[in-house]
Amino acid sequence: MSENTGKRNRSGAVKKALIAAFPKTIPIMMGFLFLGMSYGFYMKVSGFSFVYPLCMSLVIFGGSLEFVTVTMLLGSFAPVQTFLMALMIQARHLFYGIALLEKYKETGMKKAYLIFGMCDESFSINCATEVPENVDKGWFYFFVTVLNQFYWVAGATLGGLLGSVLTFNTEGLDFVMTAMFMVIFLEQWLKEKKHYTALIGVMVSAGCLLVFGADSFLIPTMICILCFLTAFRKPIEKAGGLL
Repeated sequence: MSENTGKRNRSGAVKKALIAAFPKTIPIMMGFLFLGMSYGFYMKVSGFSFVYPLCMSLVIFGGSLEFVTVTMLLGSFAPVQTFLMALMIQARHLFYGIALLEKYKETGMKKAYLIFGMCDESFSINCATEVPENVDKGWFYFFVTVLNQFYWVAGATLGGLLGSVLTFNTEGLDFVMTAMFMVIFLEQWLKEKKHYTALIGVMVSAGCLLVFGADSFLIPTMICILCFLTAFRKPIEKAGGLL
């Protein structure tokens, strides 16, 4: 095989992965553009130029953490408290990483960005989507991740730029993400032959919410779900669950 033929094949594989990944990210695009813009507006109202949401969405890329960072930037210098807060807010990604160890195992140099760019939405798509056989999985995961970050960066930057000329009440925009996760949950429910994983997620979340309260239930929920999925891995896989 000539060098030019090899390049064309690689280019074709990359393009095919992009075409397969983009439709999966459209619901994320709608949510991220709205929420990203609201974040950009929030930064502008708080006294920061559009450069801040642009850089923070590129470097931090953690929606909840970025909103909290505004308060941290306006407060007193407290690096230890900031570190602990960031760790607590983003700790759920530890469990996401464990769940994706097998999927990301053979992604080569793309793995570094896949780890950095992982967010709730990219995790949901990459974990639940069955990549077509003729599509390179590594490139598919990469484009899901990079497209989702692009939507967030674009929304945050646009909000920062428009924040000085437009003002509106952003209350209620966070429901966009709730609706999006409901769509992802329903898609996974319809794909499963049995609904063991979905039922485990719902029941464990409800139980931890009752026990730990709304402010502290997320980490215990992740730990319990991981334990349940590990304990019942074989029965779930045998039943055709998405694990």
